[in-house]
Amino acid sequence: MTWLITGGAGYIGAHVARAMTGAGERVVVLDDLSAGFPARLPADVELVRGSALDPALLKEVLAGHAVTGVVHLAAHKQVAESVAQPTRYYRENVGGLATLLEAVAEAGVRRFVFSSSAAVYGNPDVDLITEDTPCAPVNPYGETKLAGEWLVRAAGRAHGITTTCLRYFNVAGAAAPELADTGVFNIVPMVFDRLTREAAPRIFGDDYPTPDGTCVRDYIHVADLAEAHLAAARRPAGDGGDLTVNIGRGEGVSVRELVTLIGEVTGDGRPAVVEGRRPGDAPRAVASAGLAARELGWTARRGVREMVESAWRGWLLHRG
Repeated sequence: MTWLITGGAGYIGAHVARAMTGAGERVVVLDDLSAGFPARLPADVELVRGSALDPALLKEVLAGHAVTGVVHLAAHKQVAESVAQPTRYYRENVGGLATLLEAVAEAGVRRFVFSSSAAVYGNPDVDLITEDTPCAPVNPYGETKLAGEWLVRAAGRAHGITTTCLRYFNVAGAAAPELADTGVFNIVPMVFDRLTREAAPRIFGDDYPTPDGTCVRDYIHVADLAEAHLAAARRPAGDGGDLTVNIGRGEGVSVRELVTLIGEVTGDGRPAVVEGRRPGDAPRAVASAGLAARELGWTARRGVREMVESAWRGWLLHRG
């Protein structure tokens, strides 16, 4: 088989490309490089620069490389940006997906793995979020991911494509320092950035109904996430059939616990400053991860300390 990975030069995509090629899969990457870096890719992976919004390019790539499966990661994913630019998010996240699925159906591709998000759930008041927890996204980013799932399943049923939607929880860490997250959008690099600038880490709200008053989240190592994509790609194909699973550890870590751990790993344990709550933050968002274990034979193997330590090594490499 040959797999096309869209967005494959990004932080998550490069990990997926490395995991799949390491397991013997043939891979080609499509990326517009708006958030990706060619140096992240394995040497034997061809990079095609372009967008999922380009139907002619998609047709050329799918046919020219005899692609038999697609892992679709390319999307905009910043919540605040999605609130400010909703039409852009719908056009590129949903419109790009629609264009890609049309090309996939025309090319006769029969496997499709979609990068979704726990943002589809919104802020459910439950201890563990299962795949049956009602979806009620609270921002345009989450809405585009939910609409994307609907579209993927509908196209799968219509064209006999086996589809898998992976709902990521909070991704962190790096399989190798050169693959680390270089953005400052997620909590671990955000704390690193503050410490590097000799500023105190920030905690947004400490009056939530949780054991220490700060939000509780489920963190997943990006290498585990990449292995989940490999498991999804190798899911037996039939005449269509869809699967949607959470990708998390099933364990909650509070923001204060995470900030304390980052202080231990970095050797900079300065106290965090507490600021007001951010709109839309749920008190608790932790995955029920049992379905992925049953259906994909996959479970997360790496802990939060390993996530932080590996991310810090990558931060030092890129920022040092």
